[in-house]
Amino acid sequence: MTAERVSEGMPGLAPAHPEELHPHLALARRSLTTAGIDMAEFVPLFYRTLFGYAPGLRSLFPLSLSVQQSRFGRALVHVLTTLDEPESLVGFLEQLGRDHRKFDVREEHYAAVGRALLATLRECAGEAWTPEVAEAWEYTYGYVADVMRRGARADTGPAWWAGEVVEHRRLDRDNAIVRVRTDGAVDYRAGQYVGVETPQHPRLWRYLSPATAPDGDVLEFQVKAIGYGSVSRGIVASAAPGDRWRIGSPMGALDQAIAPGRELLMIAGGTGISPVRALLDQLERDGGHPQRVVVFYGARDWESLHALDGLRRATYRNGWLDVIPVVEEEPPAPGPQVGTLAEVAARFGGWDDCEIVVSGSPAMLAATVRRLRGAGAPLERIHYDPFVVD
Repeated sequence: MTAERVSEGMPGLAPAHPEELHPHLALARRSLTTAGIDMAEFVPLFYRTLFGYAPGLRSLFPLSLSVQQSRFGRALVHVLTTLDEPESLVGFLEQLGRDHRKFDVREEHYAAVGRALLATLRECAGEAWTPEVAEAWEYTYGYVADVMRRGARADTGPAWWAGEVVEHRRLDRDNAIVRVRTDGAVDYRAGQYVGVETPQHPRLWRYLSPATAPDGDVLEFQVKAIGYGSVSRGIVASAAPGDRWRIGSPMGALDQAIAPGRELLMIAGGTGISPVRALLDQLERDGGHPQRVVVFYGARDWESLHALDGLRRATYRNGWLDVIPVVEEEPPAPGPQVGTLAEVAARFGGWDDCEIVVSGSPAMLAATVRRLRGAGAPLERIHYDPFVVD
């Protein structure tokens, strides 16, 4: 491989056999630690480099890049930490490629991204950027780009669906229920999430999970306002019937946790209850439910458990379902468990013989998965989506 080829950062150079690719992936993963690359410095530099190579790509992104930079950094770390889990990684990269269709990303854009990625890595790594490391990253990016492009090409559906807000209902200052009727049914599975673009924030997409199983052309979302000026805060504060939204390709695979005959533990914090509600809705419709389903549903205080009444009604209809409310603040009256979701779920058992769904904020996900593993739950039985909340 020539030095010129490496410096161009062109994709599509991955070896045909996975065993040939593995040493390159392993070296690329180690190089970030060896070089001491700081992602907070790396990610903004990458975008400046990318727009220097391809100025026309800037129009594909929102004016503020803060959310996009955060997502890119998390995605890069996730890819590197799962390079030795090919099945999980391929599924993630294929759906990422499908999702990028909503940005009007075309195949020729991957070359510019690869060139900018390698140039930024070279600048940040300094003397640690050896010819061997450069070659490893060229192969690694080639592999990642090829899988993403393959996923995009395999999706014959629309890049996005148009929809109209038909209901906006405030639950409290920071939470709202929004229902959107789409121009044609969105082909999603219960437990998945979709990107949404609103008229208040053009080109800035926010990931939301439908709170019901697929049924016609209406999607229901529970939205919590996060941060000042964010898409979610704009939805809670000012979304109104008649607003036109765009809905991106469905992502995620929490439904893979459903295994008839096995027990299912579901742990959800805040609006993380939405995919859990959708999965329960699907189980109730299909009838092929697991032997037993236990849901730990948590929030900061009792008043913030907005979905609890609906969940309790579901337990009356389904003897296989138990719902345990959890609050972090001492409640005004006995009833819920008190503590974090991670603490409470671990108190109830080791959960090493069931499938587990975890849904919530990034901090909640990390704490809960760590606590479950410490209690003996195998990692391969813990299902979660790490990129829903921004």
